[in-house]
Amino acid sequence: MRRAIAIAALSSCAALPFAANAAPVLGPAYGDGMVLQRGEPVTIAGKAAPGAEVRGTFGGTNARTTAAEDGAFTLTFPARSASVDGVELTVSGPTGTATLNDLLIGDVFLCSGQSNMELSVTRALNTFNELRQAGDEAMRLLMIPQATASTEQDSFAAPVDWKAADSDSVADFSAACYFMAKQLREERPDVPVGLIHSNWGGSAARAWFDPQGVEARFGKDAVAQLMLYDRDPMAAAQSFAPQWYDWYRQNDTNREPWTDPDMLEWTDVPQVSFWNEWKGTGLDTDPIANVWLRQDLTLSAEQAGQDGTLSIGAIDDLDMTWVNGHPVGYTFGWGVERHYRIPAEYLREGKNEILIAANNMWDMGGFFAGPDRLFFETGGGATIPMGSGWRYSISDIDGVPPRAPWDANAGMGVMHNAMIAPLGPMRLASVAWYQGEADVGQPDYDGKLDVLFKGWRKQFGDQARMIVVQLANYGEEVSQPTASGWAQLRQEQLDAVAADGNAALVTAIDIGEPSDIHPANKNVLGKRLAMAAERAPMPMPVAATLAGETVTVRFSGIEGGLRAHGGPYALGVELCGETQESCRYVLPALQGDAMLIAADGQAVTRVRHAWSDAPIVNLYDGRGLPVPGFELKVER
Repeated sequence: MRRAIAIAALSSCAALPFAANAAPVLGPAYGDGMVLQRGEPVTIAGKAAPGAEVRGTFGGTNARTTAAEDGAFTLTFPARSASVDGVELTVSGPTGTATLNDLLIGDVFLCSGQSNMELSVTRALNTFNELRQAGDEAMRLLMIPQATASTEQDSFAAPVDWKAADSDSVADFSAACYFMAKQLREERPDVPVGLIHSNWGGSAARAWFDPQGVEARFGKDAVAQLMLYDRDPMAAAQSFAPQWYDWYRQNDTNREPWTDPDMLEWTDVPQVSFWNEWKGTGLDTDPIANVWLRQDLTLSAEQAGQDGTLSIGAIDDLDMTWVNGHPVGYTFGWGVERHYRIPAEYLREGKNEILIAANNMWDMGGFFAGPDRLFFETGGGATIPMGSGWRYSISDIDGVPPRAPWDANAGMGVMHNAMIAPLGPMRLASVAWYQGEADVGQPDYDGKLDVLFKGWRKQFGDQARMIVVQLANYGEEVSQPTASGWAQLRQEQLDAVAADGNAALVTAIDIGEPSDIHPANKNVLGKRLAMAAERAPMPMPVAATLAGETVTVRFSGIEGGLRAHGGPYALGVELCGETQESCRYVLPALQGDAMLIAADGQAVTRVRHAWSDAPIVNLYDGRGLPVPGFELKVER
């Protein structure tokens, strides 16, 4: 779920002004060899001189438009049928022409989410043979660079280009996405497939919200803080600081170490490194902690009279940093180096107090970079090393501080802004979404998916089908009914799909690995995604009713009847009353597309299937598709 090295965040500067005497520039995702969506109007976006007439020719059809005041334009051509024959596109303005070659018409899929969608073909099953057979000129791949931004961007962090599938282009591409496309290509050789890989391990759902979704979900203040961060990161940190202060006071009996660091007990830092390496400190055995870090910086009167920059390397995972009691920066991101602007009015001649509140919530923590990455740069250009002399104090607080709207993995819309928005208004067949591990334990995941669905369809068209992967089995295997955050999130994934008129749930609940959060069997998952993309019915619970002495659970999307693999009964089926303690395993009979459960004389208000972090499931339909994990209210 988490990468060892994070990609540096994208700066949130606006795109460079368009040169009035230049040819039109197409959007960054439009390029030679791309696939455009069949059966939908072809939309081509770009920039030209403000007010310029823009003309286009695409496969014998013409379109024209006028660039807006900011130079943005969109050309729309009529819908076309699938074709493996390349087509040329030309877009002309008053001073030049842009040309794209070898454009195919087929189905375009955006594959997005966190590390299980990001997991590459090289980490899936049967890699040697799969890569050896990967060549396909009618499958085109686009890899989006990882970056974040606090406002919507019109360019990616680095140039991107479409590549035909071969052993090199496929190797590092999303395995789930690739195996979906491979299955579709085998079934429909006359329909090209375009795949867009836009993923980030460990990312939260809210990082993929569009700005309108951020405002709807979190309010105008969150949007305002993001825009402030875009203009002035230090001012944004100061705006966010009161939330951090409130959290700390509530958890540490109203103490405020940022106003007086001497209220804490301090010990010399053994070395500038991950604190997992600080032998005998306690952090080496338990690095999940909040730790204060302290350092003195001595400045001359001249140095203190100018603005400077404080560089503290990369802090894993999160820091809040002060200079002489003034908050100067907040950053989340385990591989993101911190460079904080320090205004002269915060500095003083002689001793200056640098204070960092660092939090680590998983695995390695502390200084990600070495001592050479810690220094202060004066306004005059002098560099003062700060790689030694640090002290630390371990906090008694166990929780995670509040997360700012702009932070890397859970920032509000920051991945959408840098990794989705620049795709522009191209049409898609489907979005395949595999995410949720980072949101386990948080409420209302179905509401988050509703926000995502609306944002994607606004950008890519109402026709875009939303395919959600229900989380795989991971964690402790249990022998008694239990509460489960993973099961609850799976249910909310199911609820979001059931509430949407153009969505599908593809469960991975039987192909996970309880000891590995990144299961390798994306090969089978890809085939299931292809079925959902082709609108094959997928198993879904519909209703549970109690009549007489029998609870009947009915399903949709079942072909060939329900079947229990490996025995006479489906495993992991529960009847429950109102409390968790009332849940008990039962042995249902299977009859066509229904499951019949004999009442046992105890209270029954709910029926569950596969309700644990890592359930063992054996309930399938005749196609070998598993029934997802679910909870249903029992109606009478």
